[in-house]
Amino acid sequence: QVQLVESGGGLVQPGGSLTLSCAASGLTFTDYYMSWYRQGPGKLRELVASIDDLGSKTNYAISVKGRFTILRDDAESRVYLQMTSLKPQDTAEYYCHARYTRAIWGNEYWGQGTQVTVSP
Repeated sequence: QVQLVESGGGLVQPGGSLTLSCAASGLTFTDYYMSWYRQGPGKLRELVASIDDLGSKTNYAISVKGRFTILRDDAESRVYLQMTSLKPQDTAEYYCHARYTRAIWGNEYWGQGTQVTVSP
């Protein structure tokens, strides 16, 4: 059974830092692209950052580029989102996402989400 479990969310002051973690199990981690999405109050879910199966290419939303970093640890089957210089606009539920990359129409999986709140 595939599971993606996020952790590390919480309350942080503007300008602060926070690191989210996603633990994957039940899959061959190196076969998957990994991403972080977020959904703020009254907003659509948006892609924040992604990293390919080899860990060689990353992509970021313009709003977080230069502040957030996505990393993967294949030995531990984990993906991280390092967040710095946090702004109130970053407040959202953050979700881990895995997409199979060894077939044209591969499976994809979602974590349960973790809340990040940026407030004084």
